[in-house]
Amino acid sequence: MERPFPTVAVVGLGTMGAGIAVAVARSGRRVIGIEADEASAARALARIEEATAHAVERERFSAEDRAALLGLISVGHDLEAAAGADLVVEEVPEQLELKRQIFAELDRICPAETVLATGTTALSVTRIAAATARPERVLGLHFFNPVHSMRLVEVVRTVLTSPQAAEDVAALARELDKEPVAAGDRAGFIVNGLLFAYLNQAAAMFESRYATREDIDAAMRLGCGLPMGPLALLDLIGIDTARTVLEAMYEQSKDRLHAPAPILGQLASAGLLGRKSGRGFYTYEAPGSSKVVAGAAGAGRAGRVAGREVRSIGVCGSGTMATGIVEVLAKAGYPVLLAARSQEKADRAKAQLAKSLERSVAKGRLTAEQRDAALALTTPTGQYADLAGVDLVVEAVAEDLEVKRQLFATLDKICKPGAVLATTTSSLPVISCATATSRPQDVIGMHFFNPAPAMKLVEVVSTVLTSEDVTSTVLELCGKARKHPVECGDRAGFIVNALLFPYLNDAVRMLQEHYATVDDIDTAMKLGCGYPMGPFELLDVVGLDVSLTIEQVLHQEFREPGLAAAPLLEHLVAAGCLGRKSGRGFRDHARR
Repeated sequence: MERPFPTVAVVGLGTMGAGIAVAVARSGRRVIGIEADEASAARALARIEEATAHAVERERFSAEDRAALLGLISVGHDLEAAAGADLVVEEVPEQLELKRQIFAELDRICPAETVLATGTTALSVTRIAAATARPERVLGLHFFNPVHSMRLVEVVRTVLTSPQAAEDVAALARELDKEPVAAGDRAGFIVNGLLFAYLNQAAAMFESRYATREDIDAAMRLGCGLPMGPLALLDLIGIDTARTVLEAMYEQSKDRLHAPAPILGQLASAGLLGRKSGRGFYTYEAPGSSKVVAGAAGAGRAGRVAGREVRSIGVCGSGTMATGIVEVLAKAGYPVLLAARSQEKADRAKAQLAKSLERSVAKGRLTAEQRDAALALTTPTGQYADLAGVDLVVEAVAEDLEVKRQLFATLDKICKPGAVLATTTSSLPVISCATATSRPQDVIGMHFFNPAPAMKLVEVVSTVLTSEDVTSTVLELCGKARKHPVECGDRAGFIVNALLFPYLNDAVRMLQEHYATVDDIDTAMKLGCGYPMGPFELLDVVGLDVSLTIEQVLHQEFREPGLAAAPLLEHLVAAGCLGRKSGRGFRDHARR
């Protein structure tokens, strides 16, 4: 098969355009670089020469390869040079009228068979294509920055784009060692369409003072394994850029969740654009620096009242989460009572704990002495009455409000005055557990993540009645147990689930609307954002029924139409397709 597009023109040689030019030249193709004027062309060529010199220093390719590559790239300032290209890739500033003017000129200059591609991240490809007489040969080609290391490319078709043109461009992307995914023409495409809605909700969460910027960012990094927290990522992307993308998304969707959070407009108006200006959600040492200024972080926890003394702890439950929490606390040196509904269940839970500790010894994470010490500190009991003398109780029973309320009422009668009572609920109101007792000031949420021994995050959830020293007690306990606590108020989803599950729901809606496939959406989010799992992989692991419940809780609390569970998710749950645990969810796991 003949190689597609032996000559490629790149219009606009900023960071992205220069990166594309180098990537195309590395495949052995001729590249025609075009800038606005002679001075810009000279700067662009210098940028390419510098970038390729650094690549040689880092041993990404040899000096000989660099010389050959540079020999394939010409840079000028005359758009007429695009006449010699088989494919033109436009990478000029994100302004619709500017792009339309360039495409009208390219349509006049280039032969009828030339494919014209726009690198827009949020503008309508269809409206850009309408400036030409060849809309069937116009498409979006969205690379990610930095081009040399980001493997994802979104190939965006309009309703008029020729399937052959799209396939030829996808074939080119594969020859550049990229992973192309097919997307339709709507604001944000796949990656930005899912990413920016999530970033916007994080900005709104911070603006409402629900949690600090540090806690929001830490929660999403540690709770979801994301490479960056959302507010730090907004600073990296640029507050102005984020606002532009969100405005385009809102204009098209009219979804209030896409309307830029007011704080984004305020920061942009004040010139606080993130790293590039030296200040955004965080303050940096200098414009362009990635180093946050020490002391310019949030207020933190300085000046907090001292917590209560904790010498012994009780854990209620016998499942995976309960035994995981027992392991965390026993390894931290606390005597732990593992309380279950029967002695048999408690003994079985301790046996599971012993197996987990033994695996840690086998993997070199724990010594035999540490294993034995943790087991010696753990006492199984089938009697809740044995919890009478502990200083803190963590319940990890079924995620059922009535079950939890009954347990808290029982603990209220058993536990000594001043004992802290903590719930590990991930979706129920902590205050509902607290009001089942006569001491709501002693009740707090302590949301561990599964598996508790491995996951460092704990969401510490204070109600409107929780005493300040109770919050301090749990924060201090997390520190001693080598966990990272984040503080938030008692509302649906806390931090992580309130940001994670709307993103997952948006992905389901995207699939439901036949906008993109399961595989392309998962690939896009893993390669485009560095996420450890795509949304559908994660949904199948979490369980579609669990996910649906959390979506319903969020929608019920916030009454936001955009948070209503996607009908496709409801239908799959009704059909018994619950993910990995049932053998089928968004993928068929029984065949694997």
